[in-house]
Amino acid sequence: MSILVINCGSSSLKYQLIDMSKERTKVKGSIDRIGSKEALLTCDVGTRTVREPVEAKDHHQAMKLALNSLTDSEFGVLDNLKQVKAVGHRVVHGGEKYSCPTVLTPETIKELEQFNYLAPLHNPKNIMGIRACKAILEDTPQVAVFDTAFHQTIPTHAYTYGLPFKYYQKYGIRRYGFHGTSHRYVAEQAAKLMGRPLEELKLITCHLGNGVSISAVQGGVSVDNSMGFTPLEGVPMGTRCGNLDPGIVLFLMEKEGLNVADTMALLNRECGILGISGISNDFREVQEAAAGGDEQAILALKVFTYSVRKYIGAYTAVMNGVDGLVFTGGIGENSPWIRTEICQDMDYLGLILDEEKNSITGQSFEIASKQSKVRVMVIPTNEELMIAREVYKCIGLES
Repeated sequence: MSILVINCGSSSLKYQLIDMSKERTKVKGSIDRIGSKEALLTCDVGTRTVREPVEAKDHHQAMKLALNSLTDSEFGVLDNLKQVKAVGHRVVHGGEKYSCPTVLTPETIKELEQFNYLAPLHNPKNIMGIRACKAILEDTPQVAVFDTAFHQTIPTHAYTYGLPFKYYQKYGIRRYGFHGTSHRYVAEQAAKLMGRPLEELKLITCHLGNGVSISAVQGGVSVDNSMGFTPLEGVPMGTRCGNLDPGIVLFLMEKEGLNVADTMALLNRECGILGISGISNDFREVQEAAAGGDEQAILALKVFTYSVRKYIGAYTAVMNGVDGLVFTGGIGENSPWIRTEICQDMDYLGLILDEEKNSITGQSFEIASKQSKVRVMVIPTNEELMIAREVYKCIGLES
């Protein structure tokens, strides 16, 4: 029984077809550069990878291409699209209303549009993908799974900002947290790796990619997340600024003559590792430059690792201890050097890395020494599988 998982971005559409009887990915694909003359379809089927230029003027056309690839005469894996039993859509923001997967109807889609102001860079594209998919697979159940849902358990005192309370009541300004599907997945996997019930554990999960968020997971639920009202808050990321004194934003708007759109573009696309290094938002390129002695690259990486380390310390205090530290995401899974830098000088926790174990990449494994009081794990995330599981439960499918 197959579930299709869709993740629509501003100029991309990623998709996976998952066989839930074995929880195995049958097809993994993407259409990039939607809206340009250089749109590209990439599709992984087993050991084969297909790459070909396509015409994708908009997300609706891209969705047709993605669905057609599933039944392609040469590399498709389905006889017809009726074999897709359900579709799960990643939606970044569900506000306070949506704390669990939700079956998509015309009414719920309209309600979701009300939260576009909370995630203007993400939700409109997510909804565009939903509409495109529903237009083609009209009779197939479709479910929204929200990045913010896992963090609905964050307590009031942790999500409330120091603003007049009327702005929370009027606009819903509060900490929401993001990457929830990833944090939940790796927390569950960490408990299995540790051989202990998730409900007994205090975990800190670090999703380190181009976007970065750190979560405190206590007793199986999220009690804090470094991202806030938007995905801008927290650790400086690939191109996002992370934590800032709000006065800096006002200062730059005045001095540089920036309007709101200019400022949003600056904070989302020109800051973080790219902004500090002046080189790239790709950590591999920045690490290479740092190894060659580039001072701004060295500074960018120090700012990043220092910020992650601060959150680990803060969340240890919040939970009155920590049993396990988890690294995931493209950087967390694949950069032993970053993990080493983050975990240094943690004697107060009794956290000791085993550098030989830490040199491994690409699988779930432990990297702490036997003497370490804190278990440290690298666990590849699988948000698509987590979404498929949520869809499976939501609509009561049977294989």
